[in-house]
Amino acid sequence: MPELPQVEALRDWLAGKLVGRVIAGVQLVDFAALKTYQPPLDALLGLEITDVARHGKFIDVDAQSVHLIFHFARAGWLIWRASQPTTTARPGRGPLSLRMTLDDGSGFDLTEAGTQRKLAVYVIPDPMAVPGIATLGPDPLATSFTRASLDVILDAAGRAQLKGVLRDQRVIAGIGNAYSDEILHVARMGPFTPASSLDDCGRQVLYDSIRQVLVDALARSAGLSPDKLKDDKRAAMRVHGRTGQNCDVCGTTIAEVSFADSSLQYCPGCQTGGKLLADRRMSKLLR
Repeated sequence: MPELPQVEALRDWLAGKLVGRVIAGVQLVDFAALKTYQPPLDALLGLEITDVARHGKFIDVDAQSVHLIFHFARAGWLIWRASQPTTTARPGRGPLSLRMTLDDGSGFDLTEAGTQRKLAVYVIPDPMAVPGIATLGPDPLATSFTRASLDVILDAAGRAQLKGVLRDQRVIAGIGNAYSDEILHVARMGPFTPASSLDDCGRQVLYDSIRQVLVDALARSAGLSPDKLKDDKRAAMRVHGRTGQNCDVCGTTIAEVSFADSSLQYCPGCQTGGKLLADRRMSKLLR
């Protein structure tokens, strides 16, 4: 799943391609992807794109106050073409969900691999009318996200596990499964550590780790085209997706805990004092 650094890098890259261009065509191929009906999708036709913004993991293409907003979910992504096909795409089982063409013939496709079909598209006058945007927590890359902001979050979280706190979009916007693993590795904290167990020093370490991991990832991603962003994310991971490999910090074998539809990775040597966490993939309750 694309997370904050890749989505922000994509937003910046798209802004350079889209702002000032006029929408010449927009075609919905997967009808389940469109979550709104008013205004209609063709209300975008003929409008000039004035801005490209980001809300957590949502990208917001602003065309004269008509917003095309999309969220990639787990398996979605964007394909850019300097010259879009002129033939009409047919609905089917392929990955294509939506195609946009600009006045110079360029444009992008929104695609989704697999069968779950969770990619979401909205055409709407006000981004805050999108439920997932209206409930977002603070953006950890914003200058307003301070140590005091994290203190408020941790106080409210109580004994909730740090992994869940970092991933909850209503608590902190933009961090997902991968970067929560990375942040906790840098902070040398276990994924199931209760938020309430952190003292002042621990809170500062967690805050610094959040900023360090996200800022470094964004710096690596900046300027990359959409076709390179996903590979860059995978290549830079310290623990996420590296089960069975050796930790670059301490040499311990990276371990995994599996859930029904996802997994987390951690380094026992760096994060849990050498202790292996129970892999309770058949249980919905992880303590």
